[in-house]
Amino acid sequence: MKSTIAVTRLAALAQESRLVIFRLLVRKGPDGLCVGDIQGALKVSAATLSFHLKELTNAGLLKSRQEGRFIYYAPDFKAMNELLGYLTESCCEGKSCEVKS
Repeated sequence: MKSTIAVTRLAALAQESRLVIFRLLVRKGPDGLCVGDIQGALKVSAATLSFHLKELTNAGLLKSRQEGRFIYYAPDFKAMNELLGYLTESCCEGKSCEVKS
């Protein structure tokens, strides 16, 4: 992964509402949630939610699909795992990363 992509994704997650949205969708799994259910869970305005969903989607962290009148959002688990891999690549110079207490 290029560092610019990692920075974009981390920047999207560096805002509390977007982090809450992303974690909610990760918990729900690959089927995700429709916009109305996300809005109900977070109690935010439609405009605010739309802005945050757009930011997460533009960062490549969410996918959307339309089913009838409803739009569903779900995490892009491949993108999430790529970001985690980027962050932990060469962790501890290949040695065990056990934390000593």
